[in-house]
Amino acid sequence: MQRSPRCQKSGELSTLFDVGGIFGGVLAGVVSDRLEKRASTCGLMLLLAAPTLYVFSAISKMGLEATVVMLLLSGALVSGPYALITTAVSADLGTHRSLKGSSHALATVTAIIDGTGSVGAALGPLLAGLISPSGWNNVFYMLMFADACALLCLTRLINRELSCTGPATGDQALSKEH
Repeated sequence: MQRSPRCQKSGELSTLFDVGGIFGGVLAGVVSDRLEKRASTCGLMLLLAAPTLYVFSAISKMGLEATVVMLLLSGALVSGPYALITTAVSADLGTHRSLKGSSHALATVTAIIDGTGSVGAALGPLLAGLISPSGWNNVFYMLMFADACALLCLTRLINRELSCTGPATGDQALSKEH
C-alpha cells in the first residue's frame, strides 16, 4: 500500500514534537539543577505549555515554518517536565531516608512513576481518536486540560518549594507530609 505524500509529511513532522522533547528534557534538568527546585521547574514548563498548545492550534494553519516551530516548542514544554519527573524526582524519592536504604526502592519508585506515564501515553491517543471527529481544536483543548491537571497535582509541591528559603530536596518535600 502506497502512502500519500501528505500522510508521509505528517508522519515526518510529528517527530519534531519528540525532538523538542529532547531539548525540553535537557533544559528542565539544567534549570532544576541550577535552581534546585524541581517542582517549580516542572510547574513553569507546564504553565507555559497550555498557552503554547492553544497558539499552536491557531498558528499551525499559517504554514510549515510555524508548524515546525510550534511542534518543537510544544514538545519541549510538554516533555521536559515528564523527563524531569521520571528521572530526577524518582531518584530523589527512591533514595529518601524514609525508605531506610532499601536497595529495591529506586527501581520500585521509578517503575511506578514510569508506569503511570505509560497509562497516560496509552489514554492520550485513545482520547484523541475519540475526540478528533468533533474537530482537532477539541483535541488541543483535551491536551490543555491534561496539562492543567498535571499542574494542579504539582501545586502543593511548588508551594512548599517556593516557601522554603533553600532548595527543596526530596527529604524536605516528603518529611513535611509525615
